[in-house]
Order: sequence, then structure tokens, then C-alpha cells
Amino acid sequence: MDKETPSSFIEVDEYKNRQADTRAWFKDLRDRICSAFEAIEDDYCLEHSNSQGKAGRFKQKEWQRPEGGGGTMAIMKGAVFEKVGVNISTVYGQFSDEFKDKIPGTAENPQFWASGISLVAHLRNPFVPAVHMNTRYINTGGIGEDSKGKRWFGGGADLTPIMPKDDDTRDFHDALKKACDAYKSDCYAEYKAWCDEYFYLKHRDEQRGVGGIFYDYLDAGDYKAEFAFTRHVGEAFLHIYPALVRRRMNSSFSEAERNYQLMRRGRYVEFNLLYDRGTIFGLNTGGNVEAILMSLPPEVHWP
Repeated sequence: MDKETPSSFIEVDEYKNRQADTRAWFKDLRDRICSAFEAIEDDYCLEHSNSQGKAGRFKQKEWQRPEGGGGTMAIMKGAVFEKVGVNISTVYGQFSDEFKDKIPGTAENPQFWASGISLVAHLRNPFVPAVHMNTRYINTGGIGEDSKGKRWFGGGADLTPIMPKDDDTRDFHDALKKACDAYKSDCYAEYKAWCDEYFYLKHRDEQRGVGGIFYDYLDAGDYKAEFAFTRHVGEAFLHIYPALVRRRMNSSFSEAERNYQLMRRGRYVEFNLLYDRGTIFGLNTGGNVEAILMSLPPEVHWP
């Protein structure tokens, strides 16, 4: 089917194929990210035999949503990653009356289907930047020729260093820019600006970190290109972030620097509880609360 075909005329089988393909991709990306992070844990502990922590391993926990669907949490606490969660989920059903008007494509039909991956990592060493990445695919308003619903991709990745390093910021943005350039040559600047605007703590008048990219409601009529872009974002993250962790994980730090890290983590908590769309969406669609709040750090200080 060519890219000019309106989404309302896509056949049901094609919708189901798209749902299966995106769901499978998110799971595959989860598995490869977890393997890369566990390899970091192994290598660090081999180099640091006196390390207080043991090489971490992800522990998976499945959950079911009574209204339809569910997901798998994958949480690791180790010597390098103080806490990292890489969650996948696929949920479906219908929005509540008070929430459906806030989501595109639900004016005539509150049904939805959503699948995605969500990752947040908090590191023990304050010189290793915290990171967030998520991508998702959503259908609303039912499927088939009579559907008045919408379908779109969304997501992004952003870096939150406690001790910012120019080369880390540059390399992270360069990786994401390459993913954007493969999709549209002019979209990186747009998605970078969107990220800066989105990850802004209005009540503190400050950025959460050094940014990245953010995109949402991506439905320009070319599913293949949009899905390819979403995959490229995942691949870019898998390429650059483990490299940044390895670059900084052996850095020495003081107790004062650790305390500063714990204080700055409070900004992460504040954003996710006050502004984050994924948190709001998950809590309003009956998602697993433990999985939704896995983004919160294990230890944090407020002055």
C-alpha cells in the first residue's frame, strides 16, 4: 500500500501486521540493550575485584493488565548501574470518558492499542550520565475501513549528566542526529528543540539535562519510513550509550560529588511525577504502577 493511502482505509490485517512487527521490535531491542548492560557489569567487576557491588543481572517480572494486555519489567541493580529498568508493554482496551478527549482519534471510538519500550538508567558513579529512552507505536479509534482513529510513533532519548562533559554531550547528539538525518535531513533541529522544551522543569526554570531528541504523533503517511526511523533511534541509543558508560565508569569521585548526584536526582523525580506524558498515560490507562514508576531513582536527597 502506497504512502498516500489514508490510514482510515488500511485493512485490518495490515494493522495487525504492523502491531505484531512493532511489538516484536521493542522486545528485540530490550533483549539487546539488557545484554549490552550486563556485559558492562561483567567487565567492570573483572577490572575491580574489590568492588563493593557484584555484576548485576536483569530480573524480569511480567504483569497483566485486567482490561487488556500487559508487559514485562526488567530491572537490574549492579556495580555500575545503581538501578536501570528496561520495560516493554503492549496494552489495549478503551480510554475512560474523562481521558479519551485528550488523545487523538478517540472522538468517536475510545479504543486504543499501544506498544513500546521504556528505559531509565541511574548510575552509581556521578560522572556516568543518567539516561532515558523510549519509543512507542499507538493506534486509537479502532482499526479497519470505518475507523476514524489515528496511529503514530513517538519517543526519543535524552541524557541527564550530573557532571556534564562536552564530548559526551556531543557524541550523544551526533548519534541521534545521524538517526534523524536518515529519516529527514531537517528533523534533528526540530526534535532537539522539542526535547529541550519538553524536558524543562517549569517550576524551577531549568533544563533537566543536556537534551537529546523528542518526537510524538509521527504519522506523515509513510509507515515504513516512520518505523525505520523509530528503529534507527533505538539502534543509535544502543550504539552510543553503552560507550559513554564505559568511558566514564572508572572515574574517581568524592563523597561531596556523590551527595551532589543524589540531590540532582530530585529533579528527575519532580519531572516524572509532574510532567511526564508516559507516566500520565500509563496511570490513566490502568498500567502497572510499579513498571510506570521504575524511572524513579533508588536513592535521592532534597536539600
